[in-house]
Amino acid sequence: MQYVWLGVLVFSIILEVITAGLISIWFVPSALISMVLAVFKVDYYLQITVFLGLSIILLVFSRTIWKKYITIKPVEPTNADALIGKIAIVTELIDNVNSIGEIKVNSQTWSARSSNGAIIDVGEKVKVLSIEGVKLICEKI
Repeated sequence: MQYVWLGVLVFSIILEVITAGLISIWFVPSALISMVLAVFKVDYYLQITVFLGLSIILLVFSRTIWKKYITIKPVEPTNADALIGKIAIVTELIDNVNSIGEIKVNSQTWSARSSNGAIIDVGEKVKVLSIEGVKLICEKI
């Protein structure tokens, strides 16, 4: 039975190295302890119970610790992505049919198109919805 636990141990380590996402790391100490129990000829039902119990305990407690001390910060939009959701002023008539239109947002002038194809006059306020190439897609507010 110790070879079975050795296989579980090696498989867990290989899986963890391949994924690098703390997927199977919890099984490594559990398999190691179960392998030691197998060497001392402990009943295999107890080995399985120790393996499962310890794996669950490690998973639950380590997850709590990870959540408490390691927080994943939300991704902050940078560069042009930071413009999405901003309010801009139309500086040149936006007309999708004639492929014209400019807006000024964050002190920068950008080519712009209307999201629904509507013509938007100079001086109107628009909200930037997305970016397509070098054009900002916006809608009138």
